[in-house]
Amino acid sequence: MVEQSRHRVLVLFETHWDRRQLAACDPARLAGIELVFPPPDDVECPSELDPVAFIESAATGALGRVDGVLSSSDYPGATIAAAIATRLGLPGSRPEAVIGAAHKYYSRIAQRDAVPAAVPPFALLDPRRPAELPALSYPVYVKPVKGAFSVLARRIDDAASLAAFLGSPAVLEFGQTYLAIFNRLVATCTDLEIDGHFFIAEGVLVGDLVTVEGFAFEGAVEILGIVDSTLHASGSFARFDYPSALPPAVQERMADIARRVITRLDLEHGLFNIEMMHDAASDRISIIEVNPRICGQFADLYRKVDGTSSYEVALDLCTGVRPRLERGSGPHAAAASFPLRVFEPCTVERAPGDADVRAAEALFPDTLVWSECVAGDVLADFDLDEDGTSHRYAVINVGGSDRQDLQRRCEEIRERLGYRMSAARAR
Repeated sequence: MVEQSRHRVLVLFETHWDRRQLAACDPARLAGIELVFPPPDDVECPSELDPVAFIESAATGALGRVDGVLSSSDYPGATIAAAIATRLGLPGSRPEAVIGAAHKYYSRIAQRDAVPAAVPPFALLDPRRPAELPALSYPVYVKPVKGAFSVLARRIDDAASLAAFLGSPAVLEFGQTYLAIFNRLVATCTDLEIDGHFFIAEGVLVGDLVTVEGFAFEGAVEILGIVDSTLHASGSFARFDYPSALPPAVQERMADIARRVITRLDLEHGLFNIEMMHDAASDRISIIEVNPRICGQFADLYRKVDGTSSYEVALDLCTGVRPRLERGSGPHAAAASFPLRVFEPCTVERAPGDADVRAAEALFPDTLVWSECVAGDVLADFDLDEDGTSHRYAVINVGGSDRQDLQRRCEEIRERLGYRMSAARAR
């Protein structure tokens, strides 16, 4: 009997979540998969990369046989993966749909069509004309129409501050370097008139912040889970908890909003995550943004609680298999992801080596740690590297019995990792 060959799946623009999360998946779910990680990775992707040539090379065999394509890279991975899958007739959403969902202005228009009550007022801003501002009701929340993490996203309280921000060197540098690939993809894969040079101003939202993650498959939209976000006073993310503590009725409304929005955005096949906010005082649910991709950071949280990693779901989807979900079948009642941060410029005096990381993970079952710095690093560029007020240097994902138990475990793991920081030395 001839053994059937395994599905050869490209993991494009590898993020630092990918290998650890895939290694934590159920081996039986990966038995028929050969994973391939072609360069470049997400961090080292050069701004001068020609995405059209990359797509063409993959579609014409330069990366070998392709049976499935996935990417946890927000940019450019998700769009390029969709374009390659479309070219090869493989499962996936069309690239123009992925771009339309990720482009915050066009995505807002589609969201407003689908669920107008869940969309704040919004307006387009051109940083190349910082003095020409539309009429706005301040304060506003401002962000690039195509950004990463929370880079250059912030609340602004008046027109003068907004004009100064749009004309700042950080915004200028962002437009000149980061957006080149996105703008080429917009021009090549869509007929959209507004590229990535723009920003969007939105009404400020209040309430409890969550991420609703799910997938589209054969015309149906299913919800994988809802993860609660806790913020530091600065607005930086402090922790992410699964399952959500929101009332079941609120979670079901969020799920309904997600289904309607994803259908309106024409995302036909693949994972998505939508950041939403629930204001308990008004009982209003609002959409913050749509991300047409897997959330790599949260993948093992679902596995810890429900028994299925979202990377297992992604592999099923990209090879044309309907994902199998079993709620509550994981080994833990709760799980959380803890980003470790500094809020003042710091020099890393000591960072854990591989042996320290493995020892810290061994303290509690199913723990995953990502260390994101080495001794000697200076954590100072909060604007372009992070969210404007902090710098993340590690992430701890852990399972436990409840949120208090998770916090206790995180502190023990952090202590074992042994980071040591000092005030950044003047250059």
